[in-house]
Amino acid sequence: MNNDPELNGKYLGTITKDFVVVADTLKEASYQIRKRGFSDYPIFPIAKVEIPIGNTLIARGEMATNWHYNVTYLDEFVQRKLVTDADEFKKAYKDPDEFCCLFVVDNEFTSFLFIPYPED
Repeated sequence: MNNDPELNGKYLGTITKDFVVVADTLKEASYQIRKRGFSDYPIFPIAKVEIPIGNTLIARGEMATNWHYNVTYLDEFVQRKLVTDADEFKKAYKDPDEFCCLFVVDNEFTSFLFIPYPED
């Protein structure tokens, strides 16, 4: 489960542009999920159209974004069989205080992407 180079070339620019705007909101949501004991593995599914994974956190255009940002965690991905090996996922998961775990969905393309939060 590595950052996919194809993803980087095709999507990273538009994701990065949005991420600067939404990073603080996503970081706070991640913190609250972990603090309240829901999960140690928050995941933010993003897509240009609404998707039925997680709950809407930021709708496309709401903060001048190009993507919809949902929020969920590892358990939903396991239940939906989007992650088949939770232990492997946990090993690959990066520090949620420093990195945001995005699940990018675009047409038939899906991939996890860990993107660092901007430094304060």
